[in-house]
Amino acid sequence: MDKIVKKAAFLSLGCKVNAYETEVIQKSFEDKGFVTVPFDEKADVYVVNTCTVTNIADRKSRQMLHKAKKENEEAIVIAVGCYVQAPQCTLETDDAVDILVGNSEKSRVYEKYEEYVKAREEGREYLKKHPEDTLAEYEQLFVTTAGERTRANIKIQDGCNQFCTYCIIPYVRGRIRSRKLDNILSEAKTLAANGYKEIVLTGIHVSSYGKDFDCSVGLIDVLEALENIDGIERIRLSSLEPRVVTDEFAKRVAALKKVCPHFHLSLQSGSAGVLKRMNRHYSPDEYYEAVERLRSVYDRPAITTDIIVGFPGETEEEFLETCEFAKKCGFSKIHIFPYSVRTGTKAAAMDGQLPEKVKKERAGRLAGIEKTLGEKYRESFAGQSDEVLFEEEVSLDGETYMTGHTTRYIKVAVKTDIDISGKIYKISSLKPAKGDIMVGECDS
Repeated sequence: MDKIVKKAAFLSLGCKVNAYETEVIQKSFEDKGFVTVPFDEKADVYVVNTCTVTNIADRKSRQMLHKAKKENEEAIVIAVGCYVQAPQCTLETDDAVDILVGNSEKSRVYEKYEEYVKAREEGREYLKKHPEDTLAEYEQLFVTTAGERTRANIKIQDGCNQFCTYCIIPYVRGRIRSRKLDNILSEAKTLAANGYKEIVLTGIHVSSYGKDFDCSVGLIDVLEALENIDGIERIRLSSLEPRVVTDEFAKRVAALKKVCPHFHLSLQSGSAGVLKRMNRHYSPDEYYEAVERLRSVYDRPAITTDIIVGFPGETEEEFLETCEFAKKCGFSKIHIFPYSVRTGTKAAAMDGQLPEKVKKERAGRLAGIEKTLGEKYRESFAGQSDEVLFEEEVSLDGETYMTGHTTRYIKVAVKTDIDISGKIYKISSLKPAKGDIMVGECDS
């Protein structure tokens, strides 16, 4: 008699940290014999790693959990992560969800599933309850592969101590907790052995890495240790606090050949007044100093950022300050977010909440500036050569191209008859093409 193969589907919402953790959860099910299927297919188990960064994220999390139950009413639906941990979570009384797992127990999702199955087989009621507070220590998670992608995320840190007035994350992720350096290096070596050429260091507040170790080791020490791992050719950083970019940091990071000259320095606003209301711990001048430090040690580093428009009380003058500051910094990419009320944060109770129409209009104006800045940055590489790590096929004007990214995260497309995904090639004669893509010729 053929053995019945159970199917599981996984969905990660929100940040790269969630994506990394979902990969760990998925592997735990596959190690027990489950076959992974797409989330929109019928499965025996659905796992949704939820997000709660905005009210919209809460709604999306609930929608995806309900979608899973509709796909298969007999399936076991597991809600994991930040929305589950949030005080406004309503999933305890939601019949579409069978199991709740908080942020401190993501390594135990399969174990929770087994507990549920056993209770059901024995005719016992499974108690579905709101998770307790997150752990005081880093929860050890480990990945060996990253799906079919050519780069792999490595989570090095969890939690946040910043308490920005618009953000709920410190309340659902807890305080900073850093991963031991030897554990990070072990995972990186495993990923390198499995063919990954690029790793991305991620966390809830990566710049805080090591602060819970009494500063005996910091982010720059992690980068210097990873530099020596054979097989890893690129090291990329996720979002950074601008204050981490000191003169010493800039000098030491520039000496590392594998670290990509691409730095995502989260800004949020170019207005000193708005930054103060956000409880960001730097001024525009201090932010710009960080940008200039990086430009002093790199040739045209890609500086990308996040900006929130329409924060409570943001005047037209303050918005224009942000626009002018973005131009001054010359960002290669801006991720623009109209302010969204997050229940439970200080900003949600602030006076001066702006109409959605105003936030949308300001986002549109800033998007126009972002487009001009991005085009200018990419055009500075026209006619030049660069190395590209190729990832996937795309269609441009009806023709098939292979696309990938340079170390500065410029997307490049080339026409080729061979499969070059996962490989790094030098590409010459770069020129702007469609949207944010450049095209070039693959050197033999």
